[in-house]
Amino acid sequence: MIGEIGHMLPESIRAIMGRVPVAQLNVAEELRIRENRPMELSGAGQFGFIHPNGQVVDNPTLAYKPTREECMRLIELLTNHSLYALEEELRRGFITVRGGHRVGLAGRTVLEQGRVKQIRDVGGVNIRLAREVIGCAEPLWKRLADPLTGLLPHMLLLSSPQTGKTTVIRDLARLISSGSPRTRTPAKKVGIIDERSEIAACYRGVPLFDVGPRTDVLDGCPKAEGLMMMIRSLSPEVVVVDEIGGPEDAQALEEAVRAGVRIVATAHAGSIEEALARPALQRIFRTGVFEQLVWLERAHGTAVFRYFHREDQSSVGIQAHIGRYRVCN
Repeated sequence: MIGEIGHMLPESIRAIMGRVPVAQLNVAEELRIRENRPMELSGAGQFGFIHPNGQVVDNPTLAYKPTREECMRLIELLTNHSLYALEEELRRGFITVRGGHRVGLAGRTVLEQGRVKQIRDVGGVNIRLAREVIGCAEPLWKRLADPLTGLLPHMLLLSSPQTGKTTVIRDLARLISSGSPRTRTPAKKVGIIDERSEIAACYRGVPLFDVGPRTDVLDGCPKAEGLMMMIRSLSPEVVVVDEIGGPEDAQALEEAVRAGVRIVATAHAGSIEEALARPALQRIFRTGVFEQLVWLERAHGTAVFRYFHREDQSSVGIQAHIGRYRVCN
């Protein structure tokens, strides 16, 4: 996995990462490079610091500490020497590089009219490694997909950050788009609105990850605008979007449902109850769009799903929303 981003690392750091044991690289999820501070690798619920010999150790004083020059070189490589061309992404605190890897940035923020304009003097980088896990969404698909139509209910996948939501919906798009000859479940046309270029990891408009044979992707496109563009021009039967929650998302989702499109989406939350009480999501829940909530957690590296099915179609207060979803594991 590190091999995919090796060309974006300074030679000295690339050499150290080349000495890290393969078993640890295979489960790596984040590589943190902080100026004059210990380099850190985390994954599978564990973390450690990277010794100059490539060993992952518990003691941060033994770790390699990248210099200012190395960190500046890292930023140049990650941004292809065009830091200011990525101003819009920098405003959000991260950039997405080829392969769908998200690079979070820590440093001094520059404000304009009280809002973050960009990040300068970057002192820390967190490379979140995108990983394709073929088959990870099969339990979800087999449980919820109608074998006669291949369609899922309007579904919202919820979990805390860094649990694997994007990985799951990527594989789910592949499954919906492929269908199943064994069960005669028909394949459907899928549209992905990939605002952060993480689901399909497009390069020059072409997905690098397997998102299925009948899938079209709008890469780098805002979700609300992309939903309408997708419906008007690409006639999807299922639309997949990641990390909903903005006020404009609710209206776009309602319009998509009225157009006969099935929705598969994700959102961050600490629990189902927190999701239903989260102000950014309340308007979306009040629309009654989602028939199925799915809670995702990981146990020993394996995805575990909990299902909550909507019983009552009415939409009133938030407490009623909590009561309207029945646990159906």
